[in-house]
Amino acid sequence: MLDALEKMTVTQQQNFKDTANKLLASTFLSRDKKDNKEAYYFLMSYKEVFDEFFKILGYEIELDMQSGSVMLSGASAANTLKLRRDESLVLLILRLLYHEKMKDTSLNENIVCAVSDIHTKYDMLEIKKKLNKTDLVSSLRLLRRYNLIEITGDVTSASCRLVILPTILMAIKSEDITEVFNTINKIANEEAK
Repeated sequence: MLDALEKMTVTQQQNFKDTANKLLASTFLSRDKKDNKEAYYFLMSYKEVFDEFFKILGYEIELDMQSGSVMLSGASAANTLKLRRDESLVLLILRLLYHEKMKDTSLNENIVCAVSDIHTKYDMLEIKKKLNKTDLVSSLRLLRRYNLIEITGDVTSASCRLVILPTILMAIKSEDITEVFNTINKIANEEAK
């Protein structure tokens, strides 16, 4: 690995450092997100070097070339983000919306929804505690930081558009969407107790 790094130009070494730090900070990279595109393709070009580097740290790079998604996995519990209840529900709802809207789009199209779609889906779940605007905005900003969504517009507006990135498929790997529903129901039932 060190040999490969030493053979890189100064610019490539800087790109390696920037890409590794970006992946450590956000866990996910999406080829479809503007500020990830360069890092995604650089990682693809030097995948073996990144694999060796992250293996030393106890991580593994998972790659889905079809969707253009990269995930850093294998972190210890100390490095794992613990989502709050509302954050978990918003993430699961976005995964459901991705699944539903994927049926209506081609593989080359972005999956887009509105903030109002999240509210509609949340209300359909009949969860006692309503999702307030502050918690929703905070959850969406967190998911944007982890490259799971892109926000286009004023996130406090119900008409704000969200691009759900294919990295969400790596964040919630459920092949069976009923598993996602069951998880949502479990969270809602725990609240009722």
